[in-house]
Amino acid sequence: MRGRSRSRGGAVPDNGRVLEMTREEFEELVAEALDRIPPELTRLMDNVAVFVEDEPPADDPELLGLYEGTPLTERGEWYAGVLPDRITVYRGPTLRMCASREEVVEETEVTVVHEIAHHFGIDDERLHALGYG
Repeated sequence: MRGRSRSRGGAVPDNGRVLEMTREEFEELVAEALDRIPPELTRLMDNVAVFVEDEPPADDPELLGLYEGTPLTERGEWYAGVLPDRITVYRGPTLRMCASREEVVEETEVTVVHEIAHHFGIDDERLHALGYG
């Protein structure tokens, strides 16, 4: 699973309008989602940074989140002195698919959990089975 892993939560539907939310408000939702991760799991996270960006790459405009790095389950003795893994949560697609602030809160939490799970080596198939697809 080394490399990039993507989170969509399915195709992003166009709800006919874009929910208004500042970048700062969205960043706060991501921080709150991170705070809800159990401490016993966050203590195990290693060399990973979380970012918020407004839009995903142009070739994947529906992308909600992206994990880039080497999962903990694939790291070996060779893993030293590398840049941190990167988890990115995308604001634009999330706001376009959600009709309310409550939906944004829920979708942001699902996306954060999904990408952190990739950091722990959990693949998309297992995440979908657990309801974090």
